[in-house]
Amino acid sequence: MSGVVVAPARNPGETRQRMVALVQSRGAIVVLVVAALAAGLAFPSFLRPGNVNDIIIAASFLGLVAIGQTLVVIMGGFDLSVGSMVGLGTVLAAYAAPYGVVAAFAAPMAAGLLVGLIDGLLIVKARMAPFIVTLAALLALKGLAVMLAGESLVIADPGWFGRIANGQWLGVGNLMAILFVAYGIAALVLNRTRFGAAVFAIGGNEEAARMLGVRVERVKIATYCVSGTLAGLAGALLAARLSSGLSSAGTGYELQSIAAAVIGGVLLTGGVGTMLGALSGVLLLGVIENVINQIGSLSAAYQGLASGAFLLLAVIVQSGLTRQRAG
Repeated sequence: MSGVVVAPARNPGETRQRMVALVQSRGAIVVLVVAALAAGLAFPSFLRPGNVNDIIIAASFLGLVAIGQTLVVIMGGFDLSVGSMVGLGTVLAAYAAPYGVVAAFAAPMAAGLLVGLIDGLLIVKARMAPFIVTLAALLALKGLAVMLAGESLVIADPGWFGRIANGQWLGVGNLMAILFVAYGIAALVLNRTRFGAAVFAIGGNEEAARMLGVRVERVKIATYCVSGTLAGLAGALLAARLSSGLSSAGTGYELQSIAAAVIGGVLLTGGVGTMLGALSGVLLLGVIENVINQIGSLSAAYQGLASGAFLLLAVIVQSGLTRQRAG
C-alpha cells in the first residue's frame, strides 16, 4: 500500500476570504508605494532622500496621534480630543521647558493621560457616547490652550529639548526613529499581548468579549489613556521642533488620524485593523501634502479634497470587502 498522502482540496470560499483579508489589511501599503512611484516620475526631486525624510518627519506628529486613534477605533470608539490635546501639549511643554527636558515631556504626557482617564471614565461609568465626551474635551482643551498661551508661547532657549526633535542619530532623524519605534511597539502590543487581543475582542463584539472574561471597562479606559498620552507626546515633540507652544497646533488631527486609520484598513465599526496599515495611511496623507507642495500652484484646499477622496474611496472599498468576507 502506497504511503502517498493526498492533500485536501482547498475550499474556494476560504481562499477568497484570505485574499479579501489580505487586501483589507495590506491594500494601503500598495497604494502608498504606487502613489510614491507616480510622484517620483512626475517630480524628480520627490524620491530624493532629503524630501523623503521631510515627508516622514512632517508626518511623525500625526503618526503618533494615529497610533492611539487606531487603538480606539479598533475598539469601536472615537477620540476627537486628540487634536486639541496636541495644541495644549505644545503649550504645556513650552511652559515646562525651562525646568528641563524631563519636565517638558512629562507635563503634556501627564495631561494627556489625565484627559484620557476622564474621557474613559465618562464613557464607561456614565455610559456617555464617545463622540459627545471627546467632542466636549476637544472644545475644553482648545479653550484652555488659548487661555494659557494666547496664539503662541516662545521657548527662549530650547537646549536639549529642541535637539531631541531637530537632531539626528547615525544619519536618521530623531523624529523618524521615534515614529518607527513607536509603531513597532504598538504593533507588538496590538498583536502579541492580552491587551491587544482584548481591544480586538471589544471592537468585534463587546458583549461576547465580556462573556469571555475580558475586563471591558478597564480596557476601554486604558485605551483612551494611551490615546491621550500619545497626543501629549506629539505635542511635546512639536513644541521641541518649533521651539514654541501654539494653541492652534494639532487642529484637524482628530479627523486626519481617523482618516489615516480608515485608509489603512481599520474598520469604523471596530474589530479590524493593523498598525502597519495605519502607518501607511499616515504616510499616504503625507505624500499627498508633499505632492501639492511640489506642484506649488495649488492651494492647501486641494490637500483636503484629495484626502477626502482617498477616505471616501477607502470606506467604499472596506464596505465591499466586509460584505465579501461575510458572504
